[in-house]
Amino acid sequence: MTLSLNTMSDPMSSSLDLAQRALSDGVSRVIHDYRPGYHIAPPAGWMNDPNGVVYFRGEYHVFYQHYPFDAKWGPMYWGHAKSADLVHWQHLPIALAPGDDFDRDGCFSGSAVVCGDTLALIYTGHTWLGDVGDERFIRQVQCLATSSDGIRFVKQGAVIDTAPQDTIMHFRDPKVWQEDDYWYLIAGARLGDVPLLPLYRSTDLHVWEFLDYVSGGSEGDDYMWECPDLFRLSGRDVLLYSPQGMQAEGYDRLNKYQTGYRVGRLDSEWHFTGGPFIELDNGHDFYAAQTLLAADGRRLVWAWLDMWESPMPSQDHHWCGMLGLPRELELCADRLRVYPARELTALRKAPLPNTLWWDGTGSRWVPDVKGDMLEIHVHLDLLGCTDGHLGVALRCSDDGREQTLLYYDASLHRLVLDRSRSGAQVTGQRSVSIDRAQERLELRVFLDRSSIEVFDENGCFSLSSRLYPRPDSLGVKLLANGSGGRVSIAKAWSLGSGWL
Repeated sequence: MTLSLNTMSDPMSSSLDLAQRALSDGVSRVIHDYRPGYHIAPPAGWMNDPNGVVYFRGEYHVFYQHYPFDAKWGPMYWGHAKSADLVHWQHLPIALAPGDDFDRDGCFSGSAVVCGDTLALIYTGHTWLGDVGDERFIRQVQCLATSSDGIRFVKQGAVIDTAPQDTIMHFRDPKVWQEDDYWYLIAGARLGDVPLLPLYRSTDLHVWEFLDYVSGGSEGDDYMWECPDLFRLSGRDVLLYSPQGMQAEGYDRLNKYQTGYRVGRLDSEWHFTGGPFIELDNGHDFYAAQTLLAADGRRLVWAWLDMWESPMPSQDHHWCGMLGLPRELELCADRLRVYPARELTALRKAPLPNTLWWDGTGSRWVPDVKGDMLEIHVHLDLLGCTDGHLGVALRCSDDGREQTLLYYDASLHRLVLDRSRSGAQVTGQRSVSIDRAQERLELRVFLDRSSIEVFDENGCFSLSSRLYPRPDSLGVKLLANGSGGRVSIAKAWSLGSGWL
């Protein structure tokens, strides 16, 4: 399939030049205390959603929402990084800048696809019709930009310039994929306080036919489903999205907004029916996930490792935002299983000493395992653990004032991530339920200066949160303060840089 291109001169170039100069100036002022060593983060300025994740000419490309002029949200640009191995990344020039009639106030989120020899970006052009920030008066259209080299992009204009209904103003985050002879596009929309997911079809990425609403909510439940993604996995259809307005329910949905999925079926009439909404990650910071079908058939996913209106101390350091690790998704019955991408083992340096099983009382330092860029495999033997806590303390300060706790609470039968003493500004707990019959927990923990990501070895859950401890809070402890149960660090590594 060949994509027709508009090759006229590009008025975006001057805006990109200004943005690159601002970014260079920002880099000179960045403070590195919280800067991740192997996660994707902007060189300076602001980052939020992953915009497009795509495999193009033998390399992975990740685009992201970016404001290069300040470490706060502003008129959105598209940042850009690439990698040959999913591990070592390289920043590329900013890909998109707002300013045309159709995207005057922002190049909002979207996706990227390969069409023949061309890399195409499909994104939402955003315009404020009233005061900046007044979401009652906006215009959002879906736009196309193309590139022959994967670096310099030329805007092709708005390709869907009206929403399915006249009263829809919120209409954004197009996710595009190819199936048989067609391109399909799913987007998030809002009719009053009712979320909708319109689906379109095209043969050329320029002209789109509205098919129907794949799914939708009801008034009073939630009001907007952002960043939708619809894909097949193990013969089932998976609808991934980020709802706004859902209410907390017990230990679930405690963040301002969530990201989760439903497993079901898309029928011949373009309607999705499926099971309940399940959060994809149970930590404090995980939003706007987007997937990629890799060349080897794996379904990979990235997300923004932050949450709207959460503490962001790195703003004072002239940068803000990072993406989570690339993860592999598998489907088991009606649940997604999530694993760190297998390529991440390439970050490992020489192994650190492991520990013997410990079933003492209180806490015990592990002097041979310390650092701010670590992968740690924590094993918990739950047999006989009937009360108290069993786990590890990470990023511990020598004076005991800072520590991040990860432990099994025997009375609640839950694995808890507690950042009440995790450093600047952050606080609170997140947790997942552990089956009462489970005898052992095996966890993979990734630390990267201002983040923690915890994965169950069997893929049953993950917990991802931002942390802001002092640079010298590097210690690790084993914790046991109840009856029964044992804990050990089975394996550990210091991790190297993920940047070229």
